[in-house]
Amino acid sequence: MDDPADNKPPTFWQMLHSVMAAAFGVQSGKNRTRDFTHGKPAHFLLLGLLFTAVFSLILFGIVKLVLHLAGV
Repeated sequence: MDDPADNKPPTFWQMLHSVMAAAFGVQSGKNRTRDFTHGKPAHFLLLGLLFTAVFSLILFGIVKLVLHLAGV
């Protein structure tokens, strides 16, 4: 059951997936274990901050668009 590939640090896409899943509260136990065992906290912190900033800007843009289309 122990796969040698499990000992590698998570890739960028795996970390991004983990950050997005954690943001929405749907992170799996297997991925969480992998992240805490092989991931570096600084990488997750930076990705989390970047994700939060992009998510906030997207929401801001959507609100501005809706208000513009509503004529407000």
